[in-house]
Amino acid sequence: MKRTTLGFLLAVALLPALHAADLPDPSPAERAIALAQARIERTPPGAALAEAHAALALALARRARESADTAFYEQALASVATALRQDPGNFAAERTRVWVLLGQHQYASALEAARVLNKRVPDDLMTYAMLVDACAELGRYEEAETAAQWLLDLRPGSIPALTRGAYLRELFGDTEGALELMTQALRGMRASETEDRAWTLTQISHLHLAAGRVEPAARLADEALRAFPGYHYALAQRAKVETARGEHAAAAATLREHVRAAPHPENHYYLGLALRRAGDAAAAERAFTDFEQAARAESAGWDNANRELIFYYVDVAKRPAEALELATREAARRQDVFTLDAQAWALHANGRHAEARAVIDRALALGVQDASLLRHAGLIAQAQGDAAAAARWLAQARALAPWLDVPAELAAVP
Repeated sequence: MKRTTLGFLLAVALLPALHAADLPDPSPAERAIALAQARIERTPPGAALAEAHAALALALARRARESADTAFYEQALASVATALRQDPGNFAAERTRVWVLLGQHQYASALEAARVLNKRVPDDLMTYAMLVDACAELGRYEEAETAAQWLLDLRPGSIPALTRGAYLRELFGDTEGALELMTQALRGMRASETEDRAWTLTQISHLHLAAGRVEPAARLADEALRAFPGYHYALAQRAKVETARGEHAAAAATLREHVRAAPHPENHYYLGLALRRAGDAAAAERAFTDFEQAARAESAGWDNANRELIFYYVDVAKRPAEALELATREAARRQDVFTLDAQAWALHANGRHAEARAVIDRALALGVQDASLLRHAGLIAQAQGDAAAAARWLAQARALAPWLDVPAELAAVP
């Protein structure tokens, strides 16, 4: 999840225990924050107080996902530090610290810390779940698969096991298997966990759209927004559905709402693309300017919009040399399939088609069925003179996402 505020709030803001009648009901994370704060107030110093601060840290981390405001991650880290002062080595606090590192996209640090916790408590489900998350983001897929298998072996029907298994199935090209596991996870969630349900509904919508099923994807995105109104992940997904329908003005309007909810750099990029498709060139240019300025400012950190910046440099700004410089740096830190895709596209834009082909082939070897990645693979193969491979990849891209810009003549089998 990306940043919504540039400053960090180091103090934990106390939430009122009672909400005025004209205010919305508290979210699951807000309720958990209030409960943890009340527990802290009545708990004397010691290990029990450390557990209370660890619970507050976890609730704050959950609020970061709910709200897209990563200032809550800094608050969570402050609570983790307080817990560890009360009880050095407190497992719950250390585990929440890993969760925060993942939320801040510090994947290498999160992986190192999760491995330490896994050795300490080798049957903890959430530690295995975080190992899956960190390894997948870094492109360490064999290790991610091993951790996911441990999750499924320890508790086959647990929600952490089902959701991680679904993500890996999608990466390995089994979209229908991913959909099966994610749907099973949704059935196991309590109705009161509205954000968890909205997140899962959004993922199920994403899987339907990834398979080319636009209308089920639309219904599920709308259901996610009913479960958790204004949910930033669901807004982004609804805009993708509108784009697939060719409703570009509607997609731009939805993405404006998304940017207001989560003004991260990459969201300005997607808004710019939608505005350009809708024919509003001036507004698109403003969105792209905002995006580039913000993305460059955070480019050196782990929590960045570098993949979007690479695609912007290639496809919009036509500055391929800058794209390749950035892609080389990002690929030195992580080797997940989507970073490999961006690196290959930058190499292709610089005329280095053989190198681009080698990199995109590494991404394809996992089995991923992402239409945009397949489109890139096809165009790279076409530039290399491999008409058969180009037609194969482009035909797959068109089958999954007919709304993509894929020349029909190139997707025809030679």
